[in-house]
Amino acid sequence: MNYDLLISFMIATSALAISPGPDNIYVLMQSLVHGKKYGIATVCGLMTGCLVHTSLVAFGVSALIKANESLYFIIKLFGALYLFYLAYKVFRSNAELSIDNQNIPKKSTSQLFKQGFIMNVLNPKVSIFFLAFFPGFLFSDTIPTIAQFYILGLLFMLVSFVIFGSIAILSGWISTYIKQHNNVGVVLKWLQIVVFVGIAIFILISK
Repeated sequence: MNYDLLISFMIATSALAISPGPDNIYVLMQSLVHGKKYGIATVCGLMTGCLVHTSLVAFGVSALIKANESLYFIIKLFGALYLFYLAYKVFRSNAELSIDNQNIPKKSTSQLFKQGFIMNVLNPKVSIFFLAFFPGFLFSDTIPTIAQFYILGLLFMLVSFVIFGSIAILSGWISTYIKQHNNVGVVLKWLQIVVFVGIAIFILISK
């Protein structure tokens, strides 16, 4: 088992979770408007939805690899190109972070859990991202491929839950910091670009 690869996966996941995106911004806004436990409920829904995408990728990619191992390289190439594309999209995007908590309707924790789950499951970009991200971090020659995907999925969920949960708990401080530091959006924008490009290169050179 390649533990260094797992550690690299967790570091990459941490950087991705910290980088601003629709999910963590949504968690931040729910926590600001309704309170920390509502943000945590949203996080739980989002992370539970990741199980669905993990299953789709685990069984689909594993079947392809068993059918033809040369497809593994094609999958990794697709993944790297997709990550380069995401980096380009971030590069072209506006670096400004807008924290507008007006006109957000009040919802219960169960409603926010369900909404987070549905948001995640119905977003095909999550499955595409998992397909791009996970195959480059398969870490064992002896553990079944499906089991490896589920281990990666659970690690992804655990690391993301810790960071997203921290965003919910520290939402007030984070909001104040963003408003007081105009350049934080630029820093996070370039963090995303570096992370996407770095993971893409790693996937291309990994064996």
